[in-house]
Amino acid sequence: METTPSILLVAKESGMTSFRALSAVKRTLGKKVGHAGTLDKFAQGLLVVLTGSLTRLNPLFMNLDKRYRAGIRFGAETDTLDPDGTVVATAAIPSFDEIKAVVGHFIGAIEQVPPAYSALHVEGRRASDRAREGEVVVMEKRPVVVYHFDLLSYSDGLLEADIAVSKGTYIRSLARDLGLAAGSVAHLESLTRTEIGPYCLDEAVSADDSQALIESGSRVEEYLLRLIGEERRHTCSHTELGRMVYGQYPPSAKGFERSGWALAYDPEGVLRAVLDTQNRKIAAWVCPYEREGRVHETV
Repeated sequence: METTPSILLVAKESGMTSFRALSAVKRTLGKKVGHAGTLDKFAQGLLVVLTGSLTRLNPLFMNLDKRYRAGIRFGAETDTLDPDGTVVATAAIPSFDEIKAVVGHFIGAIEQVPPAYSALHVEGRRASDRAREGEVVVMEKRPVVVYHFDLLSYSDGLLEADIAVSKGTYIRSLARDLGLAAGSVAHLESLTRTEIGPYCLDEAVSADDSQALIESGSRVEEYLLRLIGEERRHTCSHTELGRMVYGQYPPSAKGFERSGWALAYDPEGVLRAVLDTQNRKIAAWVCPYEREGRVHETV
């Protein structure tokens, strides 16, 4: 079985669950898979999928900023704040000028109340499970950052917007809050995730395209360099690599501690591992290392 770990950029279709997309990847590659943030069933766009030992880098990828193309429908709010929910409130549709007058309130560092229908846990259970059972779920505010909220078009109560946000930001909540601020109500009618950190939807492949997934999986080094940076490449000696097989952090990587992450290469220029320099540990192996008959497998 193929053991080389992968970073895959997958384009999820609207109507497909993120679990279904991950399952398709697993069937093709036959290895452990993880993700750097799912999408709701109604939404479409970019998923970053990690396989093999690189699933251990999930915290690094989960912290990345994200960008979306959102369709916000004014005049009706649903219980789930998306098109799959039940309408719970209606109001007059605001003018474009009324929306433009308040959108600035949602740019920058803000506090946001997440949707009750979400995967966040409340007292040990998912908020969405409690909400579906009829419980009134009280969600706590939390800080997020909206880098830009650009209004692209507005027609018949449907606003198209380009929005860039920090991790943990709910676009459904932004739609709800923008509707209220404009003197109306609103919900998210459509959503396309176009960017995750340095990765773009334009370069993603279908979860059902086996050959494209295999080809995408060969770009691990490129994707890691794009995220961690060329300046964080570090060459380890064979002696250090041999000891790294047993979990020993390479002493020569000490100078990277402030950067948080580094890429460990062997003297021949082969990328071997990702280093968590702040915690002085080997975060994940990218390529097996063989030294004196000993092989460290990546998965």
